[in-house]
Amino acid sequence: MADPQEHTTSQSDTTTDGGLSTGHPDRIQGHKPLLISFGEVLWDLLPESKIAGGAPTNFAYHASRNGVDALSISAVGKDELGDELEETIRRTGVPYLFERSDYPTGTAGVTLSDDGTASYSIAENVAWDHITATTAMVEKAATVDAITFGTLACRSEQSRQSLFTLLEALPQKAMRFFDLNLRGDYYTPDLITSLLKVSTHVKMNASEFSFLRALFSIEGDNEAACKWLFDHFPSLICVTITAGRDMSFVAGRNGEISLIHTPRVKEMRTVGAGDVFSGTLAAELLKGSSLSDAHQRAVNAAAYVCTQNDTWPEYPQTILDYVSWQNLRQL
Repeated sequence: MADPQEHTTSQSDTTTDGGLSTGHPDRIQGHKPLLISFGEVLWDLLPESKIAGGAPTNFAYHASRNGVDALSISAVGKDELGDELEETIRRTGVPYLFERSDYPTGTAGVTLSDDGTASYSIAENVAWDHITATTAMVEKAATVDAITFGTLACRSEQSRQSLFTLLEALPQKAMRFFDLNLRGDYYTPDLITSLLKVSTHVKMNASEFSFLRALFSIEGDNEAACKWLFDHFPSLICVTITAGRDMSFVAGRNGEISLIHTPRVKEMRTVGAGDVFSGTLAAELLKGSSLSDAHQRAVNAAAYVCTQNDTWPEYPQTILDYVSWQNLRQL
């Protein structure tokens, strides 16, 4: 398969070369930090609609709305769903490198519990299970400031090997943001351990944190558990735990701790809220924000998106400071 040539025109049209589609390449030519996302891109099939998604792609979108350049790396099928998904992402303005695969475009059935927690039924042997680390992707990885990835795309040998190829190509100081994103039985203790060993930042929700505690026999409170992770995984510099409508907790290797109770908002949709949080947190840290400031902005961005009926909404010029507003209400 031939690799795509990088385009530097100002046009926003999609181009295809050798089975790879590229979109908005001009958007990644500036001086902002550059982040790439690797992994699943798919249609989330809700009872009432379908929405474009996939945790790494969601992450890239929200990072791009918070002051960094982002590039989504994945694969879609040579089918109608793939055409529609690519067009949907093209309209967001987020650049992408998508392989057009002979495998079908990914989908995931989504059901929501009463507390807003999503569960997924994810189609197997789909396009993003067969991502190839092309020369174009490896060359781009060598220039970036950050990469985000999770366990789900590693369920297949091909995509897993492609991820590690890109990780090896990264600059030494690049952020490696690992979102556990545990789904079904698509992960193993060995996979989680191998990804933690190469990560600088890790994010998990409360149930994933409980799983990690049990996996490694970690005792103590959140702060002690984070210290255990820092002690056993020397590359880690930041650990994040999100607990939905309760709180979120961010710890730095230097001992800094930030805990914020989740603000109450009128929710329209909660699917993907964790990706909003992660993408914003990474973007703010890449721009040089302090851990506590980055955390507060991530909480505010996630709260805002939960008030919208769209996983990839347009951002206002200024997002409400929901955290401070809630604190004032409680005085």
